[in-house]
Amino acid sequence: MTPCDGREDPRAGWEDVPVTRVAAIDCGTNSIRLLVADVDPDAGTLVDLDRRMEVVRLGQGVDRTGRIAPEALARTLDAARRYADVCDDLGVEAVRFVATSASRDAENRGDFVDGVRSLLGVEPEVVGGEEEAALSFRGATGVLAATHPGPFLVVDLGGGSTELVLGTSAPEAAYSMDVGCVRLTERHLLSDPPTAHEVAGARADVAAALDVAAGVVPLGKAVTLVGLAGSVTTVTAHALGLDRYRPERIDGAVLPVDTVLAACDDLLGRSRADRAALGFMHPGRVDVIGAGALVWHDVVTRVRDEVAAVGGELSEVVTSEHDILDGIAWSAVPA
Repeated sequence: MTPCDGREDPRAGWEDVPVTRVAAIDCGTNSIRLLVADVDPDAGTLVDLDRRMEVVRLGQGVDRTGRIAPEALARTLDAARRYADVCDDLGVEAVRFVATSASRDAENRGDFVDGVRSLLGVEPEVVGGEEEAALSFRGATGVLAATHPGPFLVVDLGGGSTELVLGTSAPEAAYSMDVGCVRLTERHLLSDPPTAHEVAGARADVAAALDVAAGVVPLGKAVTLVGLAGSVTTVTAHALGLDRYRPERIDGAVLPVDTVLAACDDLLGRSRADRAALGFMHPGRVDVIGAGALVWHDVVTRVRDEVAAVGGELSEVVTSEHDILDGIAWSAVPA
């Protein structure tokens, strides 16, 4: 969490600049995140004022029951209440609340929608996988396009789904796979640490999903592979050998493919206690990071192989802390 309490307001002295103070909220299967930022579409700038995250596990049991559990809904709405207070304190002018995989899949998503509306005064938008991918692409490439070549393959690895989107200046192909760290943990990785049989079952799900995705998104065209969201940033922290979570080191990190794959394998093979002891590990991610690492390992491997099959080489992977939240913020500015 990186609140701006006590900082000088980044808008100080900008009275004549046509910026809009927006709040972007991304509510996924595992976490709910808030970004309050000043956006100037004309200048192409987005200045963070407050960026924070809470693990609420909205998707608890949704894959099995098809419904949001009452306790998961309560946790999520409690966090939304706190985010509403932050928005009020910072004088937010526009809010966009985007909900993704868990609320797409739940029969009782109306309870979630009604609760958010009452707290924040806006309708939560339960977006489809393609729009989710487009928002992630915009958030990530808005920063990376100046320093890395396209086409970009942006991978947003969430709790319930993983979005793949390819493009250079705009998305050209996108696909949302129903595999994510919470979904695969609940389906397969039940032992501590997971057994070889459980890992094989999870890998079969990822492989099947990637087979379908590759028919929609030409993975071999990727020049820069970009990973987003908590599973990827946690793997990156492990690959970098960090003793605590340091977003300034993780954001924009460029790592060799083999280093990423080794970090994924190590996290997958550890017990929950061993993962919890890692200084960079968020407590809410301990039980699902094995599945997240598995998905990221298999996506990176598949993309590397697809690039090689068309005569290219993918030797590095980029991690970005700028993701769907930034894309939502850009889109929240009134037309």
